[in-house]
Amino acid sequence: MHADADIARRIWRAALLRRLPLWVLGALPWLSLRLLPGLLAWVAWCMWDGARLRQRVAYGWVSWLDADVPELEDSSALLVDADTPLARMQRERLLARIAERLDARTVRAIVRRHVNMGLSWLAPWLAFAAIVWFFGQQGEASKGAAPAAAAPAAKAAVVPELIVTATPPAYTGLARTEGAPRHLELPEGSKLTWCLKNPEAGQTILELSDGRTLNAGAKCAELTATESLFWRWRGARYTLKVTPDAPPQIAVTQPTQMIQELKPDAKSAAMALTVRDDYAVRRATLHLTLARGSGENIKFTDREMPLPASSDPRVRNWSRQWTLAELGMEPGDEMYFFVRAVDNAAQPHTVQSPTYTLRLPVPEQEEEEVTSAMPVLVKPQSLRSQRQIIIDTEQLIADMKATRMAASEVRERSEAIAADQAQLRRRYGQFLGEESTLFGGEEEHDDHDDHGHAPANGQMDVLHEFGHAHDEAENATLYDEGTKKILRRALVAMWDAEKALRAITPKSALAPELKALEAIKELQQADRIYLHKTAFVPPPIKEEIRMTGDVVGAVSYRREQGEAGDAIPVPLRELVTALSG
Repeated sequence: MHADADIARRIWRAALLRRLPLWVLGALPWLSLRLLPGLLAWVAWCMWDGARLRQRVAYGWVSWLDADVPELEDSSALLVDADTPLARMQRERLLARIAERLDARTVRAIVRRHVNMGLSWLAPWLAFAAIVWFFGQQGEASKGAAPAAAAPAAKAAVVPELIVTATPPAYTGLARTEGAPRHLELPEGSKLTWCLKNPEAGQTILELSDGRTLNAGAKCAELTATESLFWRWRGARYTLKVTPDAPPQIAVTQPTQMIQELKPDAKSAAMALTVRDDYAVRRATLHLTLARGSGENIKFTDREMPLPASSDPRVRNWSRQWTLAELGMEPGDEMYFFVRAVDNAAQPHTVQSPTYTLRLPVPEQEEEEVTSAMPVLVKPQSLRSQRQIIIDTEQLIADMKATRMAASEVRERSEAIAADQAQLRRRYGQFLGEESTLFGGEEEHDDHDDHGHAPANGQMDVLHEFGHAHDEAENATLYDEGTKKILRRALVAMWDAEKALRAITPKSALAPELKALEAIKELQQADRIYLHKTAFVPPPIKEEIRMTGDVVGAVSYRREQGEAGDAIPVPLRELVTALSG
């Protein structure tokens, strides 16, 4: 403790001893009267007086020392504030003088000159105590004059005693409570009963805040707590607070990001999570989905794994360092996982966490071999499929709901998905010739400026009539009209999704993305042709000529090859003539 604080403490102790007789004398009348309110009022006044005295000492002890100890040379302020080396040296000199001069007797003398005993406050309190004593004597006299016949009537009155019993639902595991009327806080669905300990007192009425009344007498009154309310009994008000059952809380601590891209040479991946509930977690499962492949030929494999229970039924902590072999992941695969938890309530709550993604990229030196029977499904390795775009969009929407994402992060992810959608749209647009003809802004072909010009010497423009025409983009493909319509519908849906994503409204982009995926699936199904291989089936024989041996009129089993038609179309003859000439 600093020296200045020690001096202030000594002066404060002397001031307390100076004022203590006043406080003790003021409490004696109230103790003799056994009047608790008066005693409490006196104690409150003493506390106020002590606080005021402490403030006086804290602000005045320095000036008291300067006034009563001449050896300090009016420099007591240096005991509190000595910032410079010279001031600290002077402070040491003052402390040496105080140690010699300031003994206990000197401190008491200083306090007597500046703090009085406060006996002037004692007279009003003594007068107030005398008045209270006088009126108390008058009240006792009036009570003694009361009729003696009132005693049997008081004995005959029976005061009802109410017992309140609260039984929480069994799934909470809480114990039943029983006692006098009081404020209660119970889980939702608890059973509340009011019973009279002495039914001979007669029936009593309980008033609820929702307007209902309950009667407790020979039978107990019962109530199932479904909402918070208050109730009244014999003029007293009691509160019943109902706590609804909370759904489980799921916290995924590893991976730390919703989309975690592993290193190309990674050998393992960590997962860690915690599931909490207010009473108990009945079931918690980890759902894993492995995505493998590219384009629209991507394959999904689902797995489900229960999370083990812990010693505390309210908490399940789980963590594991998976090897990629255990997850079944190979370069280019993606692993999606989420946690689903169910509590043990009467009406269980089922909660599902956001979906987390683990991506294992393909090493740069490896090149994926893309094989497909349909030209429409051949795509570069970096091109994401429509299904993957939908998964990314759903993940973005879920992240926006689950966490407060920054606007810059939402814009960046939405524009990245829009770029993937645009790249896929341009890829599919190649199979309609020119993509720009679908969405406007048709480009000029500088290398074919002579298209559409009439040839010289009046010759027929055979190439313009029978050759490849760039100004009719959709005719430049080998697909039939039905396939073109489906492609056109897919491109329009992709374009709508791209516009919504660039407008940072991923929720509205989900519907056109699903339409585009549906059209792509329709293209796949249209390209799958079922050829039923059969042997030669002879024509059926009429019933009336069967088993007769008559083969007259029977169709021959030999197949004759049809002869080529003699007529050659005129345009084809002109084309051959023009090319050969």
